[in-house]
Amino acid sequence: MSERTGHAPGTPSWVDLGSPDIDASVEFYGALFGWDIPEPENAEATGGYRMAMLSGKAIAGMAPLMQEGQPPAWQCYVAVEDADAATEAVRDAGGQVIVEPMDVLDAGRMAVFGDPSGAAFAVWQSGAAIGSELVNQPGAFSWAELNTRDVEAAKAFYGAVFGWTFQTDDLGEAGTYTTVNLDGRPVAGILDQNERGVPDGVPAHWQVYFAVEDTDAAIEKAKAAGASVMVEPIEVPAGRFAILTDPHGVAFAVIALAEPA
Repeated sequence: MSERTGHAPGTPSWVDLGSPDIDASVEFYGALFGWDIPEPENAEATGGYRMAMLSGKAIAGMAPLMQEGQPPAWQCYVAVEDADAATEAVRDAGGQVIVEPMDVLDAGRMAVFGDPSGAAFAVWQSGAAIGSELVNQPGAFSWAELNTRDVEAAKAFYGAVFGWTFQTDDLGEAGTYTTVNLDGRPVAGILDQNERGVPDGVPAHWQVYFAVEDTDAAIEKAKAAGASVMVEPIEVPAGRFAILTDPHGVAFAVIALAEPA
């Protein structure tokens, strides 16, 4: 079932984009994923934050860059019961608090952090907004993956903050892959940048995946709109995926799922 009415604490539940040109991003992602992204009715109160909708359900958010020097990027949010308690857990585990807990009107309460390797992520304590209302179907958020050079440190940090457990599998020539589990079900992944030969200048980060019907067709459509391919299509047990950068250089992944997740 891809429709959601809530997300268990510890589950990646929302993604949003910080864009240097919100109108251009609306045009690009709206065309690529079939999103309806109306202009906000209360732009002054929300800072121009927009909601991407698919089949009448909230899929993702988009906003202009809020701070000088802020890099454009997709950000992943993890559902929590208490954003303030999560902030203390992050501090205790050695993370950095980038944005202290704050209320977002009546939608919920959020905070933004950096893990010990510098990868940014956020938490979402739901109010009127639960996060993504549709997942794991074409056009919707489907997976979150931490790219890091220190998998063991990441496991220690995120396990302490969210209660995650981990299973690392040997994929042969492809290296290893660590699945993040919550109460026995997979909710995210961890990829070792060292094993993949990622250039030293690429920092640790959370990668977001969106489901598509056909990975190769999505790539061609994205390229025609100004995107570039970072990682050519690869077949994995979960499906066929590729990593792209949008016209502003923001990385995101698309995946044609092998079966409903």
